[in-house]
Formats: sequence, structure tokens, C-alpha cells
Amino acid sequence: MSLIEVRGLTKHYGAVRALNGISFSVEKGEIIGLLGPNGAGKTTTMKILTGYLQPTEGTAFVAGHDVVEAPLAVQAELGYLPENAPLYLDMAVQEYLLMMAELRGLDGARLRSLFSEAVYSTGLEKHLTKPIGSLSKGYRQRVCLAQAILHKPQVLILDEPTNGLDPTQILEIRGLIQRLAENATVIVSTHILSEVEATCHRAIIIMEGQIRADSRLDELTHTSGAVVAVNREADVEATLGAVSGIKSVKRDEGGNGFVRYRVTGDKHLDLCPLIFDVAKDKAWRLAELRPETRTLESVFRELAETKGVTA
Repeated sequence: MSLIEVRGLTKHYGAVRALNGISFSVEKGEIIGLLGPNGAGKTTTMKILTGYLQPTEGTAFVAGHDVVEAPLAVQAELGYLPENAPLYLDMAVQEYLLMMAELRGLDGARLRSLFSEAVYSTGLEKHLTKPIGSLSKGYRQRVCLAQAILHKPQVLILDEPTNGLDPTQILEIRGLIQRLAENATVIVSTHILSEVEATCHRAIIIMEGQIRADSRLDELTHTSGAVVAVNREADVEATLGAVSGIKSVKRDEGGNGFVRYRVTGDKHLDLCPLIFDVAKDKAWRLAELRPETRTLESVFRELAETKGVTA
């Protein structure tokens, strides 16, 4: 069994179906981006995985434990950073983290070791005696992350971890998440596309309570296309269109004596070497030759438009 296993998960809130039979698995060491527009079902999924909510139908397992039948065993194996995590602002950082450690059942040498590791991992060593309320929002988020990793969990679930932070703080938290992922499997739930591109290996896109895509980022953004700009217009479309594996050639904008074309081919075919060989054989001058790529934003837009979802 995978470290996280979700099978046919469905959740109703009265007449509203927040999740509609979603299934996915997460292996040890992965950083997963759970991506979707607001109201897609991301937070509901997170709350079910943490044992906070029970599903209407389906099952979910974390580290081999059923989230319904053994929620305490599940919670012992994971760290959770909810969106807008609550903090006791009048408590000092050290006081708050020690309280959380005691709630986790940590004591003695183990508490001292794990406390020190969490503090240094999140860069809080110079802020332990400060009241949490005196910290910047970025450092408050570090305190929240420190409590989530305090017991060295196998799984980290982070719900909108950079919500409301400024650009510098976002970069700091992203770097921190990547470091934390060296020792834990991480699920980052967000509606911010750049967040997934910057931190995750794989994206699971949820829309209207259903999984619309589940792939590694490089696979999700891969296309079987290329862009070429040549110094001629006559016979280019016909010549390239006759090459085995090329499906279509469409003229695009050009300039400075060159005409650009967008070429599509069979899946997983590397078009650039084929086009280069043709251009060399025909003595075409090239101004541009590159694979055509698409961003996670364009993938998301395509999926949203298919169902009429607005991100």
C-alpha cells in the first residue's frame, strides 16, 4: 500500500456534494500539489485525511491506518498546517512549541532533540523568547510549520501555506517546504498555480469535487509541438507536413524576413531534430527552433473551460 491511499472518496454537506468519488495515491518522498479553484474540494480532502471530517463514502489510509477507524494513529503520523492556522499570540514561541510537544506526548531527551530539530529547520532559533504576536506573518507561518513537524511525521499536509504572505516571505516558505520534504512526504493544497510549479513534483487538479488531472508536472505541461521560424513561406507547410510523424503545420506571425510556424506531431516525438534535418536539406535559414511548451496555467485554463469552471 502507498503511504497515502484514497479510494472513492465522497463527501456531502447536505444537498451539496463537495467530493465525488476521488481516488489517488501518494508514495513516500513525493511533494504533491493539490490544485483547484476555491470551493473545488481541496480543503475537504485535507480534513478527511487528517481525521477532522468523516467521508460520506469511500476510504482513505495514511501510513496504513484507516482515517475513520484509527484517526489517532493517523494523526500520530502526520503534521498539519491548516489555512489561517490559529496561534496564541500572547505566548512566546518556545512556550507555544513546548505546549504542542507535550500535547503530542513528547518528553525527556526525545522532546529536547525533536524540539531543537524543528526550531533550527524553520529558522526560529533567534525568536524563541519573542511573543508570537510580535512576529511578522512570515515568521508566524514558520511557527505553524514548526509545530507541524515537531514530532517528525511521515506526512506533512499544508493547506495554503503561503496565503497572505509578501513575495519575500513566499520565497522563504517555499524553500523551507523543499527542505522539509527531505524527511517527509508533503501535500500542498493551494489555488495558486505558481506555488505548485515552484515546490511540487506532481499535481492533482480537483474541480467541482472531481479529479481532472493527476500527473507529474513535466508530463502535464508536455506538448508534442515545436515552433520554427524560417526565411521563406513557399512550400514550408507542404514540406514539413510530408514528414512522417508530423500531424499539422500552421503559419504564425513572423518578422524581419522570417515566418514562424507551429508544428504538431505524434505524442512523445521530438520534432526539433526532424525539422532541423529538413531545414538543413532544403538550405532554409532558421531564426528559431524550439519545443513548444505549455504552462500549468494553460493546462488549468483548458480544464476549467471544459467544465465552465472559473478559477
